[in-house]
Amino acid sequence: MFTQGSRLRRSSTLVRQLYALARLSGIQVTYRDLSRRTHEASPDTLLAVLRALGTPLEHLKDVPQALEMRRQALWQQPIEPVIIAWDGLPEPLTVRLPVDEAEGEIALEVLCEDGSLRRWTCDLSTVRRRVRAMMVGRKRYLCKQIPWPENLPWGYHQLTVSLQRRSCTSGVICAPRQAFVSGGNGEQEKSWGVFVPLYALHSQNSWGLGDLSDLRVLGDWVRRQGGDFVSILPLLAAFLDEPFEPSPYVPVSRLFWNELYLDVTRVPELAQCPSAQRLVASVDFQQTLTRLRQQRLVDYRQAMACKRKVLQELSGNFDTLGSSQRHEAFRQFVNAHPSLEDYARFRAACEHSHHPWRQWPFPSREGEIDPATYERSTYHYHLYVQWLMHEQLMAITATVGTRDDHIRLALDLPLGVHSDGYDIWRQQTLFAPSVSTGAPTDIVFSNGQDWGFAPIHPQQSRKMGHAYFRACVRHHLQYASLLRIDHVMGLHRSFWIPHGFKATHGVYVTYPAEEFYAILTLESQRAGAIIAGEDLGTVPPEVHPAMDRHKIHRLFVVEYELAARAPSVLRVVPRDSIASINTHDMPPFAAFWQALDIAVRIRLGLLSASQASQERASRAAVARALVRFLARRGYLPKCPSSVDSRQAIGACTAHLASSPARVVLLNLDDLLGETEPQNIPGTVSEHPNWRLKLREPLERLMDLPEVCDGVRLLSRLSALRKL
Repeated sequence: MFTQGSRLRRSSTLVRQLYALARLSGIQVTYRDLSRRTHEASPDTLLAVLRALGTPLEHLKDVPQALEMRRQALWQQPIEPVIIAWDGLPEPLTVRLPVDEAEGEIALEVLCEDGSLRRWTCDLSTVRRRVRAMMVGRKRYLCKQIPWPENLPWGYHQLTVSLQRRSCTSGVICAPRQAFVSGGNGEQEKSWGVFVPLYALHSQNSWGLGDLSDLRVLGDWVRRQGGDFVSILPLLAAFLDEPFEPSPYVPVSRLFWNELYLDVTRVPELAQCPSAQRLVASVDFQQTLTRLRQQRLVDYRQAMACKRKVLQELSGNFDTLGSSQRHEAFRQFVNAHPSLEDYARFRAACEHSHHPWRQWPFPSREGEIDPATYERSTYHYHLYVQWLMHEQLMAITATVGTRDDHIRLALDLPLGVHSDGYDIWRQQTLFAPSVSTGAPTDIVFSNGQDWGFAPIHPQQSRKMGHAYFRACVRHHLQYASLLRIDHVMGLHRSFWIPHGFKATHGVYVTYPAEEFYAILTLESQRAGAIIAGEDLGTVPPEVHPAMDRHKIHRLFVVEYELAARAPSVLRVVPRDSIASINTHDMPPFAAFWQALDIAVRIRLGLLSASQASQERASRAAVARALVRFLARRGYLPKCPSSVDSRQAIGACTAHLASSPARVVLLNLDDLLGETEPQNIPGTVSEHPNWRLKLREPLERLMDLPEVCDGVRLLSRLSALRKL
């Protein structure tokens, strides 16, 4: 656990060696909280996390041997498993060799992503040492630096180094130093858009929650108003039966989509399937749809059950429906996505067994599913709906480069995946066992946070060339023009909490951040998409300089800035930022302005009465300071007698629209005056998280004066700042 350091505890030789082993394994044994107070990990926490990293430790007495093994493993690895070549020019290659292998000729070969080969040799006797010789165990090692003979093209390449007695390989990421930032002339465009969770965007035609057709209609409307983006929450595959987890931030997979968001009425096979048509037209089915549309909250189970019945019928009859062109397009899609069949088998096996994969028999538990353990029709259903999701997403974004005709999507890449989901089942060595990800104590969560999903093992990810992370990013950038990386600090470090420990007893584990940034910049430039990082919370000092260096856009959130920096009211909006008034994890502005969220936190036990009193006083002072700030800039009248939430949000919108932010996003809940939040972090059943629909249907929303006025203000001021 994190406690204040103790000289007595640190005096033990074994404990000192334990801390040395932890540092050598990438564990931060100390950290500073928001108040700059230093905390230190306990030996129990370090032992548990080291075990999760694969270190052979049972007791403290095993530490000396484990420390020696770790040192040897680092030096016995001649080259790093991943090498970065920024802008095509790698740094000299560092090779670690025993002294008796550090002379003579070695051969090097790079197999480029395009299939071409680059070969050269090097006489080690002519290469200078990088550092002095190092004794590890009974061997002396040298580091030598080998120059590269030429630049490399962008891409993912493989380096092979052939030594006297062995060979080794490494992945080479050749990437631009900066991510994509603009569409032309090197000048940074400034744009705006709206934010809405897709499930909340209901219409007269949707089946109880928003779907991809609603998204397309909203996007067309935003485009006509002069906007560029519609920002939504993750659309990834989810468990919506058993187990039931509707949170968009705990998906089954970060590589596949959630068919709940399909517009079933737009599936071509429906027009040719009488049995599916009869099902949809039946009295019971229509009554269910009417009830789903009238409910204030999304009923995920019932909505998914309705769509599943129809889609299953279409999938089951697909061979007899449609044209040969449709059949061929389906086959091509499946062939182009090699992991899709594996995913479909997993989902079919889950539905057949009704148990989490950890309870499956061998060999299914270890990734080899017997066809006898699932229904073929269910397997085909999951292939079919992923194809349909691709088709409907492509209909929105296929010609995204033609900005006059199509909206741009801003998608969100969540930090984790469901522990019973596909990704962890398929990549069991990639995810660290017996620990979960979370966050330490902060001003909002006094007991820390345990998010419940397994973190990626940093060394295993490097050994795999970060193939999983690359696949996740590519999956989203097929359709996204802006990708938000949830908890971007996770590229640098992750807070690991051993199972059975409290969230206050976790420890930070470091990650090879530059390697992840190289993947993001390369994929961003290839897709022509902006990358943004969610950088709210405890941000290590190295994060923002790295984001700036690689043109990863920050977030600027008014409610967060006010809460965190009340004395200065609002800092200057950064140029490379995505600006908004709040996020999905914060109260809508009307609730914030009226301090309604404080009462909610009291009810949930997150604030005591005395803390609430202090919070209300602080909020009132912040509100007064914000009014003065906005009035000085001409967004509110001088010395106003009172300012309601609608006036305040209009003034904040004007401030953001006039700022140098790259993109300004306006929350539709704020324009509607909503006071209920979409999500309250730290709650499960206490609040209907991820279920709240917009107050108005889409058709009426686009005509409401309060919505149209807010959008027009943002559009007018954004147009001025483009000049």
